[in-house]
This record gives sequence, structure tokens and C-alpha cells, in this order.
Amino acid sequence: MRKLDKYIIGKYLTTFFYCIGLIVLITIVFDISEKLDDFLEKKAPLHAIIFDYYINFIPFFVNLFSPLFLFISVIFFTAQMANRTEIIAILNAGVSFTRLLKPYMIASAVLALLSFVLGSYVIPHAKEKQLAFENKYIKNQYRFSTKNLHRQIKPGEFIYFESYNNIDKEGYHFTYEIFKDKKLAYKLTAQKIKWDSTANQWRLENYLIRNIEPLHEKFKKGNNLDTTFSFVANDFGRRPNFIEGMDSFELKAHINRERQRGADDIHFAEVEYNQRFSFPYAMFVLTIIGVAIAYRKVRGGIGLQIVAGILLSFSYIMFMKVSTTMATNSNVPAQFAVWIPNIIYSVIALIMVKRAQL
Repeated sequence: MRKLDKYIIGKYLTTFFYCIGLIVLITIVFDISEKLDDFLEKKAPLHAIIFDYYINFIPFFVNLFSPLFLFISVIFFTAQMANRTEIIAILNAGVSFTRLLKPYMIASAVLALLSFVLGSYVIPHAKEKQLAFENKYIKNQYRFSTKNLHRQIKPGEFIYFESYNNIDKEGYHFTYEIFKDKKLAYKLTAQKIKWDSTANQWRLENYLIRNIEPLHEKFKKGNNLDTTFSFVANDFGRRPNFIEGMDSFELKAHINRERQRGADDIHFAEVEYNQRFSFPYAMFVLTIIGVAIAYRKVRGGIGLQIVAGILLSFSYIMFMKVSTTMATNSNVPAQFAVWIPNIIYSVIALIMVKRAQL
């Protein structure tokens, strides 16, 4: 690796980590001021605040802000190099614009790999502890109460609650059905069903079981029955952001399981899964755009380039938010909604590279 490559990579990474460190410190200060009343009111221990909340809070925000501050960092130090005529000297020495991009791409690959590892494996386990802390000391207990809940839990297996609430973990007028060859083969009904957290099983009251065979039916009824199903109480009434506490393998398995069950609320999970791959890719795109904006020396210093870069980065983030909102609130496929901003800005990056080579 040439000295020039090492110089640019060092500038890139140093500027990025300096910027992201500053924003994380500022974010923590504002977060403490916002949540201090909750900490005091619910008597959160200092050890839990530091090690269960803020230590797990930092990786999440580093990854969240990394595309934005990566872009700003690239524009800032590249514009400085251009203002000091370093870029002009490099290009006049016979280095092409595409060759100039090489150390930027190497540094982007390092940050993209870091973002992928953080987003797919480190942050989910840290987020799990952070969410547990928030549910205990910051947020009120999550309440989920619904009527006429239908769900497929396996192919051919269906459940129904006339009503269910997650506080008591109990439902009323419960039905469990098994179909074989599109015909009803088994049906269980119960006036009440309640989760026993000690035994990790369900307790049924006033139940009736029908085993339907080709020539006759068998009936069984009783007052109480303790049994298990392929679903548990935590499958109902969890906060939508519980998926953030799953690593990518767990999240993919969750999506497949929920899709198999016929669930219609897996958009958040699909968006979360695709974002873990789109964020690292965006770092390459934003780096190329940042270099293409800032490599020329302009009159008036680097202020105009930084402003242009910030506006472009915010347009990208806004586009990403709009597209993911479309995925979660409409029938737009999550993969398409998450990746369309990257595709469009990739085209913009290619156009800017072509223009820079002229």
C-alpha cells in the first residue's frame, strides 16, 4: 500500500471516529437530561444505568449515525485536501480519479464490515439488554388487548381468541383447529385460557375436544386441562421493537416462522432485516458521492461543499425513511423499499464519477 493510500485512509478513519464520538457524547448528554426524571422516579440503580443502558446504547447510535457522519467526514477532509491543493497535486502526478477512490473504498470496506457486524450480531444482543432496562425503568408496562384474534401457527393449524390481553396473559372463548387435506381433523375449544409462567404451559377451563375421524367423532370435555401448544404467551402483545433484540439469524428465523403462520405484521421485521445489509452498502455509495463533491477546489473555501454534502445526505436519509414507512404501512415489499434509495443514489454516484473523469 502506497503512502498516499495510508495517508487518505488515516485521514478518513480519524475524521470519522472523531465526528461520531462527538455526536455520541452529545446524544448521551441530551438523553440523560430527558430521562433523568424517569431514572429518579423509578429508582434505577447507577450500575444498571451505565452498564445495562448506556453501554448498550452507544453501539446502536454509532451504527445509526454512521452513514451520515461518514459522508460528512469524507466531504470535510477531502475538501480540506482540495483547498490545500493536495488533490490537484495528486491528479497532476498522473493518478486517475478512480485510482484516487481506492483508499476511500478500502476505508469504506472497513467501516461497512464494522457496521454489518455491529448491526447483525453485536447491537441486537446489546439492544436486548437496553430494551429490558427501558421496559423496567423508563416505559410503562406495554398493554395489548384485542378482540377476534385469528392466527395460523403452523401449516394447517389455526387458533382463535374472542378476546386476549397480555397483562393477565389470558384469553376467552379460545379455539384451536387442525386441518388435514383441507378437512377439519381436530378441534379444541375452551371458555378461558391462561398462561402459567411457572410451568410454562397453558391452563384451559371448561374445554371440549373433538377428534374427527372418517366415520365417527370422539368427544372429550372437562373443567381444567394443562397443556402446551406451539405458541407461548410472549408471542402476543410484545412491543413492535422487540425484533431489534434479535441477531440476523434469529430475525430471519422469526420472519420465516411468522410468514409460515400467516401473520400480517412482519413488515417491521423484514425492514429491519434488509436494513442490516443496506446500511453497509450505503457507506460505499455515500463515500463515492462525497469524494465527487469535495475533490475540486472551489472559491470561498470548503463551506459550500460541506453544506451541499449535508443537504445531499439528509435527502438520502429522508428518502430512506419515506421508503421504509411505505414498507411498514402499505403493501410495498420491504426489500424493494429499503434498497430503492441505494439503487437511485448508486446511479447518482456513477454519474458523478463519470463527470469527475472528464
